[in-house]
Amino acid sequence: MINYDLIKIRALVFDVDGVLSQETIGATSQGELLRSTNTKDGYALRLASMSGLHVAIISGGNEESIRLRYGRIGVKDIFLGCSVKTEKLKMLLDKYDLTADEVLYMGDDIPDYKVMKAVGLPCCPRDAAPEIREISVYVSHKDGGRGCVRDVTEQVLKAQGKWMADEKAFSW
Repeated sequence: MINYDLIKIRALVFDVDGVLSQETIGATSQGELLRSTNTKDGYALRLASMSGLHVAIISGGNEESIRLRYGRIGVKDIFLGCSVKTEKLKMLLDKYDLTADEVLYMGDDIPDYKVMKAVGLPCCPRDAAPEIREISVYVSHKDGGRGCVRDVTEQVLKAQGKWMADEKAFSW
């Protein structure tokens, strides 16, 4: 269980590689990256978005397939090709009038370090880098791309009384 006041969380922000997808990425002979994603993570993000939480992605990855996959499930703020993730976090805070303690960020590796230090609830998958696990308030019992996003999202929605709370939960 996450040791944090989940009632105050208004935004869920995620890295892609190693969080929403597994840490191993395939590639076609043309160089297109092939990520594996978890459908239960996708459902949880869709429900979170439909339930009024701000869901965002901040990733160094820059493939249009990321935007297409997560845009289809209701993620409105998708920042790709980010070398300085804290800049995009600041944009989100300003856009939605959020404070840092209202934000959960899940990352898995060194490029996520500074943005995780800038939010109230830094989280990571079980297989995150040691430096990231060290600064995380919560380390999921699930690996990246294998349900860690569902884990944290479900905990937030349950704490806020939004998990299976109405018909939104039973639709797509």
